[in-house]
Amino acid sequence: MTRKNIIIIGAAGRDFHNFNTCFRDKEEYNVVAFTAAQIPDIDDRKYPSELAGKLYPQGIPIYSEDQLPRLIEQFRVQTCVFSYSDLPYQKVMNIGAVVNAAGANFELLGTNDTMITCNKPVIAVCAVRTGCGKSQTSRKVIELLMEKGLKVVAVRHPMPYGDLVAQKVQRFATIEDFHRHHCTIEEMEEYEPHVVRGNVIYAGVDYKAILQEVENDPDGCDVIVWDGGNNDFSFYKPDLTIAVVDPHRAGHELSYYPGEVVLRTADVVIINKMDTACADSIQQVRDNIEKVNPGATVIDAASPITVDNPHVIKGKKVLVVEDGPTLTHGGMKIGAGVVTAQKFGASALTDPRPYTVGKLSETFRIYPEIGMLLPAMGYGEEQLHDLEQTINQADCDSVVIGTPINLNRVIQIKKPNTRVYYDLQEIGTPNLQEVVDRFLQEHKPA
Repeated sequence: MTRKNIIIIGAAGRDFHNFNTCFRDKEEYNVVAFTAAQIPDIDDRKYPSELAGKLYPQGIPIYSEDQLPRLIEQFRVQTCVFSYSDLPYQKVMNIGAVVNAAGANFELLGTNDTMITCNKPVIAVCAVRTGCGKSQTSRKVIELLMEKGLKVVAVRHPMPYGDLVAQKVQRFATIEDFHRHHCTIEEMEEYEPHVVRGNVIYAGVDYKAILQEVENDPDGCDVIVWDGGNNDFSFYKPDLTIAVVDPHRAGHELSYYPGEVVLRTADVVIINKMDTACADSIQQVRDNIEKVNPGATVIDAASPITVDNPHVIKGKKVLVVEDGPTLTHGGMKIGAGVVTAQKFGASALTDPRPYTVGKLSETFRIYPEIGMLLPAMGYGEEQLHDLEQTINQADCDSVVIGTPINLNRVIQIKKPNTRVYYDLQEIGTPNLQEVVDRFLQEHKPA
């Protein structure tokens, strides 16, 4: 039998999941390569044989995406499978054009072939863009379930940037687990808010293997909450899908992949950040929801902000540090840190660009639209060092930390600083309490 040569185009997450669910151990396919983008330093390695299966005893090489035309020719590739998220449609089709011009087919895999069926009820919390507020939505859903006395296990969209074999199945129940698994800032930003609230969270590479562990978790599991990444749809087949949309980026819910898939498949849509968005943008989002998913329950919500020490901000020139991916491929121009600085009377914002070093300088070259915010990039020790040096040499009176974790735990900030917190707050009804109550009536977790 002649095997069909495949390249999977990805960013260390959905690409591995698509391989595991659709191509691993299937003799009709020959996955000759993965390509990598978006995340720094994740190419020039292999998807290891321990994870790739019996058909790939040498593993599968991972190349930079800019090598696609050469790889298609070299390996005589028939099909390239696009497998990462949070891209505008124009960019997706630009990549499709590169693939087609090189002679190969361009393919997108859908929900039926990639979602894994679970034995436990699943609530999926997803979003139409990075930085919409799905993390605080996941936390709110989990808190409501735990108030009912249920054992909740969260499963996070993958972020396997290190040793892939060691990261096959990861369980996080304590802060110490972050150090044991050598987590990056980006990973800790997603895991820490769950752990400090007392619930277990899993992540990794092989989501079938993860599911086996989740359903038999030693602390118990009544309900699984899928905590989505970027604007991807769930890896597990959900019984309830909640989508979060952002009126600060009105229109993106119909122009980014696979965010529109998330919107179209949602049972519940939360319009977040209504406390800081303009009325016209909120209405545009409402109209777009009605256009593609008129049967969805729509919840109005805000993201109220609190801060440890407002005196560090008032009248001060501040450097604002925000969540890295939200500013980079998420494209946000304003985050919780900026809103906080404005709310509590900062005299000015410090432009970090004259003070960046190393990998952070490279980040600003790749994403010049970031402007006067500092992304908390921390995919490795080098980036952590660059972040620490940049903050400490910036010309500012104090630092506003708008990231979901306490940066002081992972780097040494020598300037006065304060941390920003934000949670989901529904406005009126319907609300998540009603949604969760209805879900529990329908599914009756054991």
